[in-house]
Amino acid sequence: MPKRIYIETYGCQMNVADSELMLGVLGREGYVRAEEPAGADVMLVNTCAVRDNAEQRVIGRMGELQRYKRAGSVLGVVGCMAQRLGPALLARVPRVDMVVGPDAYRNLPELIGMAQAGQRPSDTEFRSWEHYEDVPPARETGPTAFITVQRGCDYRCTFCVVPYTRGPERSRRLADVVREAAGVVEGGTTEVTLLGQTVNSYHDGEHDFADLLGAVGAVSGIRRVRFTSPYPTEFTTRVVNAMAATPAVCEHVHLPVQSGSNAVLRRMLRRYTRESYLEVVARLRQAIPGVTFSTDIIVGFPGETDAQFEETLSLVTEADFDDAYTFKYSVREGTPAVRLRDRVDDRVASDRLARLIEAVRLNARQKNAARVGQVHEALVERPARRGGLMLARTRGNHLVLLDVPPEAAGSYRQVRLTGTTGSTFTGAVVTPALSVL
Repeated sequence: MPKRIYIETYGCQMNVADSELMLGVLGREGYVRAEEPAGADVMLVNTCAVRDNAEQRVIGRMGELQRYKRAGSVLGVVGCMAQRLGPALLARVPRVDMVVGPDAYRNLPELIGMAQAGQRPSDTEFRSWEHYEDVPPARETGPTAFITVQRGCDYRCTFCVVPYTRGPERSRRLADVVREAAGVVEGGTTEVTLLGQTVNSYHDGEHDFADLLGAVGAVSGIRRVRFTSPYPTEFTTRVVNAMAATPAVCEHVHLPVQSGSNAVLRRMLRRYTRESYLEVVARLRQAIPGVTFSTDIIVGFPGETDAQFEETLSLVTEADFDDAYTFKYSVREGTPAVRLRDRVDDRVASDRLARLIEAVRLNARQKNAARVGQVHEALVERPARRGGLMLARTRGNHLVLLDVPPEAAGSYRQVRLTGTTGSTFTGAVVTPALSVL
């Protein structure tokens, strides 16, 4: 009987890709994926460390998963929280059998064996050479796929724990990324998302991100290319030109800004100003007609005044974002921001967050209402959560609910946007399937 591995994934797309990678590592050892924890030989929780509430959720989840442990089974914490806390997590949560950081997934079979022998291992060593280039991820087949092209980060934003959980920046070889992209096409994928902490700073020693976009976009069968998350100052002329010249690159950029105040940006150690950020947005809009933008914004950063928050509010309109992921600042031990003075009261931060969310929603509603009646190409991805409809996505990253059969997953349709709830559209197919996997 095959050994069974159950993985829960929290956090960003990078963690989703890493879970697929771990399934690939363990698949070579005879493990098969379990959809439920009951009966699993190994249970892994792939964690996020960006915010405290994410870590608290994981600690609570450990207690729930403990119910499924049996003789010889292993409960492990992997990923960024594991890297941040290391062996201290074993002492803090006795029910955890092992702790494994992002650079140690290759060692999972050995570490699981040690845990089964009662040793409670921890491996959080940074390995600057590790790209897992020889490990095919175990993906579920579908029209979209994540491909990690870069690991780690050399930017040291004062609020961010990522450099301490992912290590220094390093990029995979372009040829290896292209090989993986060609491989996912064989499994029926036509859209890939290139992943990196500052993905547009990609450089493998010979090729930059512009080269990478062109090479992946030229892979036969790849119809769409997305990427996340870029850093504003890394949008060189070469990168912008490559985006415009590569038909597969989608007209959407997720461009984290974090704050609209130059004073706050300086305290965050972000290496741009409000003005230079808006200049990047303008260059992209000029080069790529119809490009849409989403962003990340933090409120309540230490020292943020009412006037500085108002600058962030005004940026939402000035940059004309289509969407934004908004957060209250979360203290992360070990980051430079911990030492900053003038903490913002939580009630004040909560009020600012509510106002920011409303500003983002208002801007999105107005923009989306103006799109009703337009015709867009949409990739049918998967069933919607309710209503018997299918969820599709435009090149501009807008979600559209379509009344098409489940068999339409993987096909491209020309759809007319017939209505909007503010964030999601309803649509009607105006032409038959353009292609079906």
